[in-house]
Amino acid sequence: MRFGALFPTQEIGMDPVAIRDYAQAVEELGFDHLVAYDHVLGAVREPRDRPLTGPYDENDPFHEPFVLFGYLSAVTRRLEFVTGILVLPQRQTALVAKQVAEVSLLSGGRVRLGVGTGWNHVEYESLGTDFDDRGKMLTEQIPLLKRLWTEPVIDYTGTFHRVDRAGILPLPAAPVPVWCGGSSTPALKRAAAHADGFIWGSSRPNVFEQAPAVLEMVESNGRDAGQFGLEAMVDYTAGEAEWERAVQAFEKVGGTHFSFRTISTAAEWMKIDAPAFTSATQHIKALERFAAVCMS
Repeated sequence: MRFGALFPTQEIGMDPVAIRDYAQAVEELGFDHLVAYDHVLGAVREPRDRPLTGPYDENDPFHEPFVLFGYLSAVTRRLEFVTGILVLPQRQTALVAKQVAEVSLLSGGRVRLGVGTGWNHVEYESLGTDFDDRGKMLTEQIPLLKRLWTEPVIDYTGTFHRVDRAGILPLPAAPVPVWCGGSSTPALKRAAAHADGFIWGSSRPNVFEQAPAVLEMVESNGRDAGQFGLEAMVDYTAGEAEWERAVQAFEKVGGTHFSFRTISTAAEWMKIDAPAFTSATQHIKALERFAAVCMS
């Protein structure tokens, strides 16, 4: 099992020294990867004819993941950087390919791209993209990204994309794994057909039911389920006994990666108790305890 930490993007603050110290502490504690959330814009919830159903609003700050990873790659040695998840359909595919390739080069291949469709239609509209076609868009984007990362020049025509004999040189330093995130059946099917793994944002009961199911879907697509990764997460406030139980139970159903979340933002929406941490030091102390309980 490989272990990760959830970057507390809304609570870490703006001090680059604190951000550096946090990432270095994650690495020194033995965590394998750092997961960062993604939102370009936060939107006011009310009043809206089309409701916003997700957890964040205009008061939640988000660090841009690719810029963040470029910075952190210079101050760490082995930590893998993961988007968990990047809202890919609201972004230009070729530009994301270029950004990820650059992070790969700067970090020595330490990047994994977790992608999903998101929920914020205001964010899509503000970025000039189509919210209603986001699932179809994402399905086309994943194989296109892989071609852009592996071929110096491609000629591609799809429903949403046209690349006319062009490429993104330089290419990534190493193959970039693409994992899908979410929990819906379409997301699971998309991952089984096109991606290298799947990320759940929790360790709720449905995760342990869906994990073997998605591996069966991978096999039904003629792919090797043994090469397909599965990642789940647990919250600090679940308590030490639940941390251990979730890690062991997830490994039994094929889990390969497991991340620990210390952030309190959106706790009410997720129906969990909030740790209410206000400093990077508090987040690091919580990671120390998880490492001692589950990673020793």
